[in-house]
Amino acid sequence: MTDSNWSVPETTVLAAVGDALDAGREAILATVIDVEGSAYRRPGAKMVIEAGESAGSVTAGCLEDEVRSIAADVRAAGEPRVETFDLTGDDGTWGLGMGCNGIITILLEPVDESHRPVVERVTEGGDVGVATVVNGDRPRGERGYYTPEDGFSGDFPDWLCADLAEPTAALLDRGEADTLRIDRDEGSVEVFVDGIEAPPHLVVFGSGPDVGPVVDLAKRAEFRVTVVGFRGAQATSEAFPAADAVLASSPASVESAVDFDSDTYAVVMTHNFVDDQLVLDALLDTPVPYIGLMGPDERFE
Repeated sequence: MTDSNWSVPETTVLAAVGDALDAGREAILATVIDVEGSAYRRPGAKMVIEAGESAGSVTAGCLEDEVRSIAADVRAAGEPRVETFDLTGDDGTWGLGMGCNGIITILLEPVDESHRPVVERVTEGGDVGVATVVNGDRPRGERGYYTPEDGFSGDFPDWLCADLAEPTAALLDRGEADTLRIDRDEGSVEVFVDGIEAPPHLVVFGSGPDVGPVVDLAKRAEFRVTVVGFRGAQATSEAFPAADAVLASSPASVESAVDFDSDTYAVVMTHNFVDDQLVLDALLDTPVPYIGLMGPDERFE
């Protein structure tokens, strides 16, 4: 595992899950579902593991090698598995002086089609609450999906959906994750609920050489990034490979080219005064909460 694939955003890990599904490759998704005490990563931290490769992390390096080893067993068995690691001991077996001094519980599960709704929802820019059975009277790995518009869907029975709806909505609203225990006459079950917020959207207007570093930094800060260029030959995905989308438009047509909402942010850096002015005029009529304009104060005025 390298520095570059250790610190990748959650969206990148989910994209790797989608790539494995599309290519029919075997992969294991490891997710932190509970933490007691000190740990670098909190519940919801993810790591996807394929043969010889991984992306994301579940600790600061304390457990990744061991998790990869267990992932091979999970892949061979084809069944989800829950592992708990106690890093509080003094023998240095796990923590290795790196600051991992808690008890960390990790769910490892084969990547399968039950993960696709999550990948597609986040790719489309939507929030989703993912509820996965980890213990109890329901099959481990059974999954349900919650959205604010539609409530629960998936494999869960009605009684479980009813009990999970309110806490899942609250976790999703906060972008947090937790393991919940549901006790009913119909059964007792522990469910890990992961409130996955779609990343905010950054739209960068311009196609000059200084746009690339802005896109790269925004991706590391977990933005979904669209580049809009006004010179068609320069507005290509090859020029900005880190961007999620690259569009060619005209300054007067930006509102029809991009969907702007209160979770969209804009940076205007076309290096053309007229283009900047036209884009700025259009953006002021949208609900975007932030518009960045590159240039000196006189240009801004």
